[in-house]
Amino acid sequence: MILESLQGFIPFILYFLIGYLLILTFLYVYTKVTPHCEWRLVKEDNPSAAAAFGGALIGFTLPVASAAINAVSLIDFAIWGIIAGVIQLLTFFLVRLYMPKLSEKIENNHISAGLFLGGASLATGILNAACMTY
Repeated sequence: MILESLQGFIPFILYFLIGYLLILTFLYVYTKVTPHCEWRLVKEDNPSAAAAFGGALIGFTLPVASAAINAVSLIDFAIWGIIAGVIQLLTFFLVRLYMPKLSEKIENNHISAGLFLGGASLATGILNAACMTY
């Protein structure tokens, strides 16, 4: 009976590792694309940066989780995870169109700017996750 329960362990590990790799890769790319350094700002106790970066992290993880639930294969999962990352990066650039000095505001700890970007990232992630129920 225990062996039957563990049959799904290998697929679980594979999906989890790919999901985790997608998240780490997204965070790396996100920090390279944005003009400000999220890691440094969060380490310096900047709540605006933490709100924005945390929103982007959760906003990306939600559709990755949805892709894992709906994927028909590991490759399908990875492809939809990449699509989720691209959509999340587009969100940053769209918010920046609305708020051209977004990075400067986050660096200067304007809480409203970080909260708005984090909220936009979360909203995008929720919509993205819902649309991945194919």
